[in-house]
Order: sequence, then C-alpha cells, then structure tokens
Amino acid sequence: MNHLELIRQVEWKDLKKLSVKEMLIENNISLPWLFISLILAYHGYYGIALPFSGFYFLTALRQVHNGFHNSLGTGKLLTWLSLYLNSILMMASIHAVKFNHIRHHKFCLSEEDYEGKSASMKWYEAILYGPQHMFLIHWITLKKANTVYVKNMMVELLSIAVFISVVFYFQIHFLMYHLLIMLFGELLMAFFAVWTVHHDTHENPNVARTQRGFWKNKLTFSMFYHMEHHLFPAVPTIKLPELAERIDKTLPELHKKQTF
Repeated sequence: MNHLELIRQVEWKDLKKLSVKEMLIENNISLPWLFISLILAYHGYYGIALPFSGFYFLTALRQVHNGFHNSLGTGKLLTWLSLYLNSILMMASIHAVKFNHIRHHKFCLSEEDYEGKSASMKWYEAILYGPQHMFLIHWITLKKANTVYVKNMMVELLSIAVFISVVFYFQIHFLMYHLLIMLFGELLMAFFAVWTVHHDTHENPNVARTQRGFWKNKLTFSMFYHMEHHLFPAVPTIKLPELAERIDKTLPELHKKQTF
C-alpha cells in the first residue's frame, strides 16, 4: 500500500486546527528548557545544564519544524520571527533548513533530496557526515532557492555571525557554552534527524520509521512520529499521537518500522 492509499483511509484534516492552549504550547515549548539551561550555565553548572540544552535543541527543532509546514497556528510574521530567532539560538539558518526540508518531502530519498543523503549511510557514516550535511544545506539553498529564501538565509547567517562576535568579544562564558553545544547539535543532525527515521526505508520513502511507547515519545517530545508526519505533514506535532492512534486503528496491518 503506497502513501497515497494510506492518506485516503485515515481521517486527519480536523487535526490541523489548534486550540489556543495548543498554539501557546507549540510556540513556546522550547523556552523553559532554554531559560533553565542558560541560568544553570550562567552559574557555572555546565554539566547539569547539558540535558536542558539538549531538550532545548529538540523542542526548538519541533517548533521550527511546525513552522516549516505552517502548523504553529500563527500568521506569517510570527512564524518568520520564530524561524529567525531560533536560527540565532541554534547556530544555523533555519530558512535554509526549511528550504531543504520542503524539498525532502517532495523528492524524498531521491537524488534531489539533499537533506536525506545520510539515510542510505551506515549509522557511523551519518555521524561523520554531519559537518558536510550542515554545509550542504546552506550551499543548496544558495544555489537552488528563490531570492526570498536566499535573503532570509543571509540575514540569519549575518545575525549569527554578529551574535558569535559579541559573545566571544565580551567573553560571555555561559553563552559561549550555549553556542558550542548548539553547534555540536547541528553537527549531529544528519544522524538524529535523518538517519534514525529514514534508514532502510528506500523501498517506500514516504512511509518513514515511527515510534511507539508512551515514555519514549514523551521524552522525545513526539518528534519520532515520523511516518505520521510524512504522510500528513500539515498535522502539528502536538496532534501526532492522536493521528498515530487513528492510523493504528484504521490500518492495523500496516508494518511500522520503529525508530528505536
């Protein structure tokens, strides 16, 4: 059964709408983790701050990912602002990531899918590929994107450069810590955001890997419901657990490859 047949059998359009509470959660989910990590780092507790920094990176990725698909429940300006601010805090042009991610959905695991290159690698190759992946995302945006994407990318990269310069010039140690951890996170994106959810799925790329298990999905903020996301990219992350239940109920025979 291909992904188009799957889509026709599952009710999903009602899940696109967010309540006010859900909208506030999706737009602010990263902030508690950011503030806690920065406060701990400011006081020199870098080891304790580390898991909170990791959760910030994950939840910020969830936030901008919803922004890619216009699923934050806000207008264009606030969505753009979310992508811009998280670009500075996450150490990468999020509009460049968006451009490649939209292409990833369109050309999933084909030659034109530059985001998905690491899916065909071994796990350790995907980790080592991280720096090249980060460079390629920006380079492909420069070469293939329209002027709006390129302009947004350049504004974000310039803002990142200014932020880095200020932080290191004034020796703001807790922000130096944050920037280094975010850079480390970006270098692992090819593994965590691509390989884990797409390896060994080339026979039907749009039926990506997924994750079941209450605590696994709670600890990963529902980011590994990737099969559900590829089939229904307009559904906000906060609604993916409900979507997964509908898929399991409607198509119990569907083979689901687990992420971990």
